[in-house]
Amino acid sequence: MNVLVTGGAGFIGSHVVDALLAGGHEVRVLDSLDPQVHDGRPEYLSTDVDLIVADVRDRGALRSALAGVDRVAHLAAAVGVGQSMYEIERYTSINALGAAALLEEVVAARDSIGKLVVASSMSIYGEGLYRCDAEGVEISPRTRPEEQLRGRDWDPRCPTCGAALRAIPTHESTQITPESIYAIGKRDHEEMALVTGRAYGIPSTALRFFNVYGPRQALSNPYTGVAAIFSSRLLNGRSPIVFEDGRQSRDFVHVSDIAAAVVAALEPRVADGEALNVGTGSSTSVLQVAEALGRELGVDVAPDVRNVFRAGDIRHCYADISRAREFLGYSPRVDFADGMRELVGWLSEASAVDNVDVATAALEERGLTI
Repeated sequence: MNVLVTGGAGFIGSHVVDALLAGGHEVRVLDSLDPQVHDGRPEYLSTDVDLIVADVRDRGALRSALAGVDRVAHLAAAVGVGQSMYEIERYTSINALGAAALLEEVVAARDSIGKLVVASSMSIYGEGLYRCDAEGVEISPRTRPEEQLRGRDWDPRCPTCGAALRAIPTHESTQITPESIYAIGKRDHEEMALVTGRAYGIPSTALRFFNVYGPRQALSNPYTGVAAIFSSRLLNGRSPIVFEDGRQSRDFVHVSDIAAAVVAALEPRVADGEALNVGTGSSTSVLQVAEALGRELGVDVAPDVRNVFRAGDIRHCYADISRAREFLGYSPRVDFADGMRELVGWLSEASAVDNVDVATAALEERGLTI
């Protein structure tokens, strides 16, 4: 394969690049090297990669990047739920218009493109899937009511009987109800790619990444994944800031498992036209992440549990990965404990500027916390 990876200098993209190179494939990367994430070309990006530094909305750069390519993995995006709620135009432009520009250039080169894989996100579900045990039904609830949040009653409740709901694995047919601008953009990524692929006969697959962690996360970017945000605090001897009561849960999946799923999906006739969850199928609370990182780093600092709601956040969501197993032969290989130990090993050689207080203040100033 000769593969273009947009966003290939980033956290997830660079691991996809490494997996492709290890498989003997040729790789080209298009990446803007956004200063919020990068300080120039990252050292970890292989010198075997042809790097084009350009914005994903740059049509000329896209045309050059696609020359001679027969596979495309589109991972370029502005990332961050909280920041997306007040940088609405920038996130929408980079994510939606960037995808649109790429798709038009892919269509123009469709005779040579054998597969397009696009990075979607678990965030498109909004709240995950739940069960009301009292009524024996599955429910995909909308945002928790403000009155409930102000009462610090965190778990979603059945809209019919009011009973607390129990989180269950979220499958791909779960109702899509994005709760942030970032999530809306990821939904658009997915739907645009699959619709365009069907219309023009370009085999296309969307992968809904759950909460990805691992080496190379941008530790000084306060809008990235929670494991990196907590790490930057702990490395500076500060308490990780935890919203709500910390018992909200996610499906934390190691970046190497995500990379393996992307490489598998790049094969033609593998999951063509499908949108698939990529996670572990297991649920871990935010407090468990903070405690595991503190323990592995040897930093005895208790999390700062704020009991405050942040706009765009959801309570629970973890993946049903049965369809990824079926279509991709996917099986997560790195369990949470081993992944945390590996992450901490990488952190021992990393430096982090803690910008979390600035990011949190930006949300508070705009009334985006309750």
